[in-house]
Amino acid sequence: MSTQQHQVEVDDTYAEAFRSIFAEVLITARDRKWLDHAVHAATGHASSTIMCDCEAGVDRYVGPGGDASYATPDGRPGVLVQFHVPRFRKDRVAALEKALLARISQNVLTCPTARCFGSTEVEPYFKLGRKIAFFGDGFEHREPRFERQMWVIPTMGGEFLIDRRFGYQDGIMGGNLWFMAATEDAAIVAAERAVEATNATPGVITTFPGGVASSASKAGSRYPFLFASTYEAYCPTLKQVLGDESRVPAEVNSIMEIIINGRDLAAVRDATMASIDAASAVPGMIRISAGNYGGRLGKSFIHLRPESAAAEAAAAS
Repeated sequence: MSTQQHQVEVDDTYAEAFRSIFAEVLITARDRKWLDHAVHAATGHASSTIMCDCEAGVDRYVGPGGDASYATPDGRPGVLVQFHVPRFRKDRVAALEKALLARISQNVLTCPTARCFGSTEVEPYFKLGRKIAFFGDGFEHREPRFERQMWVIPTMGGEFLIDRRFGYQDGIMGGNLWFMAATEDAAIVAAERAVEATNATPGVITTFPGGVASSASKAGSRYPFLFASTYEAYCPTLKQVLGDESRVPAEVNSIMEIIINGRDLAAVRDATMASIDAASAVPGMIRISAGNYGGRLGKSFIHLRPESAAAEAAAAS
């Protein structure tokens, strides 16, 4: 069931999110240019847990040129990055540490002028700084910098500084929105505006290229070696082939998706509502919906309509 809200139809449905464990990492650099180089490298190939070691993305830029309410320890431009691993993975803790170790050592340590700070007050934590410091080959040392104990690793460029501890905690993965439009251009613009709204919401990330996925997937496949495949019922080019099995409205010719992960359900819900508002006024937009599996994937439901969320909350109480 759907209703007319804003300027497009918003389905009376929910995005089915699921629990994660995640680490929040602060990267700083001499300027935005080198900060972005570090971030792009560290979050590469981290779009989907289907075939990536983690899902990663930018929460927000902080310090000079960013959110000025968040002061970086070294007073330089910084960015908060989240790295998520699904909680349903049996090896989730080891998997998250391995992803952090690889991504920080190979992509942040190597980036000119970059430094890396962890959530030192969060428990449990990884002793990531010590492990990465072994790169110093015996010349690494610990000393107080920026009113905290940090590992100092000599490099050809000068030195790389990294915190000793990187805490991790429970988070949320899998919030999502589908933007159904008459044209590909309209669907992309709607998704772009939704990503901008998400980026302006503290505590959340989008993970796909530019924050947008044009290839929503379903669980399973007719091929036994695949555990996820294209969601054919929502492929506009298959409307004629599938006939009544197609779930694409007749006037829709393109669907774009965004995935929202975050530090908690409230943050992901706020980003969802902001994204719906931002995308609704785009000319050519027809419907906004979301993907779910009837509770088989996760138990964290993010309703697209505020009244449905309120009704569920009242029933739960």
